Amino acid sequence: MTESFSGDRIILRDLGFYGYHGVFAEEARLGQRFFIDLEIGLDLSAPAKTDRLSTGTSYGDVYDVVKTAFEGKRTKLLEALGQNIIDAIFAAFQSVDWVIIRIRKPEAPIAMVRGEAAVELHRRRQ
Repeated sequence: MTESFSGDRIILRDLGFYGYHGVFAEEARLGQRFFIDLEIGLDLSAPAKTDRLSTGTSYGDVYDVVKTAFEGKRTKLLEALGQNIIDAIFAAFQSVDWVIIRIRKPEAPIAMVRGEAAVELHRRRQ
């Protein structure tokens, strides 16, 4: 996604969700598909050396946090949805130094024949 955030990372791509985020009433009523690409920066030295999940961060746990945040609060803007997910990741995983999230909305209510609308947020832990 980018080179400005370097080092070890966990990557989850094409996480698919159905949600009711969006500005328009139809989006809140009917819902639509969303896809999330996520990179989280953290030191993976311990699990690399020990080969034990107990010394690292479970991808499944990361997914669960993303899913809970995605489903937890309806937002009008993808930017706000992304920030909610980032905040949840930072709260759940103290070892995470940075997050890059891309949220894609293939059925955005704009007149396009093919493609998708998306936002990408880059955040470092404060």
